[in-house]
Amino acid sequence: MAIPLTVNGASHDVDLPGDVPLLWVLRDEIGLTGTKFGCGVASCGACTVHIDGEAVRSCQVALGDVWGEVTTIEGLGTPDAMSALQEAWVEHQVAQCGYCQSGQIMQAASLLAQSPTPTDAEIDDAMQGNLCRCGTYPRIRAAIHAAAAKMEG
Repeated sequence: MAIPLTVNGASHDVDLPGDVPLLWVLRDEIGLTGTKFGCGVASCGACTVHIDGEAVRSCQVALGDVWGEVTTIEGLGTPDAMSALQEAWVEHQVAQCGYCQSGQIMQAASLLAQSPTPTDAEIDDAMQGNLCRCGTYPRIRAAIHAAAAKMEG
């Protein structure tokens, strides 16, 4: 029996067991490969997506447990324009290897939705579960502040 799933505004009927991790549904079944596999145990944040606006680790959410609309990195901007957060990421040259960046951006988008003008401490607290092997944390913080300013103004 197919499980209905809405991802980035598009409806999908997924014919997979309910215990399959959302990460693999997004990547292998739907073909959205922006969400990355990092650790598989929700410790790195590379697989972060939103479910009804809440940042979650898609490696740990079973398909049958998805409670609302899923947004991936592909759903943040539009085909013609990046989101303010994505633009700030580019302007501040955050990505080095880039592997963790979709998860970082999705976590930051959730933070800005909850706290439109976060302090450094709020950013550090919200982003602490997203690991970057390249150590671009100061650039991440700067990009979040820049996006917040752009979104506010």
